[in-house]
Amino acid sequence: MWSGLKNQHVAAIEWLAKVTEADVEGLSVGSKTVRFTPTRPPTELFQRNISIRTESGAASTMLVLQAMLPFLLFASSDTNEPIVVELSGGTNVAFSPSYEYFDQVLAPTLEERFGIHIERQLKSRGWSLGPLSRGSIWLRLHPIPKGEKLKFVPPPPYSFPASFEVRSVDVSIITPMHSHDKLQETIAENIGGLWPDAEINIKFVEDSSSNARWSVLLVAHSADGIRWAKDVLTSAPKNTKGYDRFIALLCKKLCKDLYNEVSLGGVVDEHLQDQLICFQALCDGPSSFPRGDEPANESPDGPLGPLIDAMGELNVGESSRMRREKTAGPFGHGSTHAKTARWVVGELLPKAEFYNKGDLVKGVGFCMQ
Repeated sequence: MWSGLKNQHVAAIEWLAKVTEADVEGLSVGSKTVRFTPTRPPTELFQRNISIRTESGAASTMLVLQAMLPFLLFASSDTNEPIVVELSGGTNVAFSPSYEYFDQVLAPTLEERFGIHIERQLKSRGWSLGPLSRGSIWLRLHPIPKGEKLKFVPPPPYSFPASFEVRSVDVSIITPMHSHDKLQETIAENIGGLWPDAEINIKFVEDSSSNARWSVLLVAHSADGIRWAKDVLTSAPKNTKGYDRFIALLCKKLCKDLYNEVSLGGVVDEHLQDQLICFQALCDGPSSFPRGDEPANESPDGPLGPLIDAMGELNVGESSRMRREKTAGPFGHGSTHAKTARWVVGELLPKAEFYNKGDLVKGVGFCMQ
């Protein structure tokens, strides 16, 4: 059962309430009902330097940013000044994206597919595991100019299975120093067994300074620019005498999870899928980030082939391949987060249209004058 609002949710809503002079009821940690009535639009955000410090050092800065970003994108000024944001809280937090995932997966996708460029820097790391800590991230972005709309930039046409072959895997390791060599060796063995021809790139290796803090991110890249990621955030058992078995199990599961994700034949991974839905609904016209729920090899074209073919020119027509979805409740492909995000977006933006279990979204073309 959902436990209600957490610290990061409250921090984000408090900031949004302040800058929109909103009438808010029910805003507290644990609350399951919030009434939010804003009175000022994004274009009346005159503050260009924003600093937010969550009450708890373990509250996710990434989830705060998720709530802020759609608002900030449309907070253009007459002089088109950028907005600088500094968030203080957790950067590697359970049940939320890590800063590394944002930096290597979400932010590049937003730039490639929507033209949203976000300068970013990890200033310090904050964990929800191990000793109390607080991190900080810095960001700068240029809002969409007044009168303009968010545009989807379609990728080159994909072909199955060639476009989905893994060519390289990036590895980011933040674990105790004593584990670094064994982790790199074991990850390389597992990836080599799954994708013998894939290049392995060690992005960085960092000491987490605690056996309670193990964070590893794998990002697979295809020849045609598709990314899929899987990560793990965990602690070693306190009674662990030797770490070889712990490392072996961690690496085997992480690499297998990435392999299973790639095998779905989607153009995004599970977590990227749900984070892009609001941008799809806000942008002008159709966009598509298909990801099914069954392995792609069950169909000669992959389960997404017909949709990708039909979407070659991103034109929603009367094709029998296009099935419009009802938005009366959570629906579509993907995780519970993705299904719920589509439902919520459908409630807030009723003119947004969803097709083929949400693989295609026709956005409303939101803009500020």
